[in-house]
Amino acid sequence: MKILVFSDSHGNTDHMLTAVEREKPDRIFHLGDGWDDAQTLHRMFPDIPLEQVPGNCDFRLSEPAAKLLDLCGKRILLCHGHTYRVKESLLDIGYAAREHRVDLACFGHTHVPTQEWAGESLLLNPGSIGYWGKPSYAVVRIEDGRLTADLRRLP
Repeated sequence: MKILVFSDSHGNTDHMLTAVEREKPDRIFHLGDGWDDAQTLHRMFPDIPLEQVPGNCDFRLSEPAAKLLDLCGKRILLCHGHTYRVKESLLDIGYAAREHRVDLACFGHTHVPTQEWAGESLLLNPGSIGYWGKPSYAVVRIEDGRLTADLRRLP
């Protein structure tokens, strides 16, 4: 399974469209600050399942701030990151990953691409796909029981 991970699109659906056409994913995660952007993308690619969580700029108080998923035998946490204070440190998101026993914790908010291990959990921030200077995203693969992740930039 190939998963395309976006965050912080902030109104820029063109960059997401380019990444989807380039990567041809099986699934898309959007980690907030672009709720409506993710919905627009999903209308363009209705056959690609979308999971999303709201960011601090989405004003979606009725939506859960985090989601736990089980995909291909891997446990995944999706959140924007602001509720875990990721701009200060990765300590709280690391604790959440351990508490929920996830293999992968995906977050955004900082606009800084990050890939770091916290114990048995991979902490992954795809950066900002909406950034006009150097937009970034992540590709996660789950194959043969292995989970891998790559950070990528658009040219």
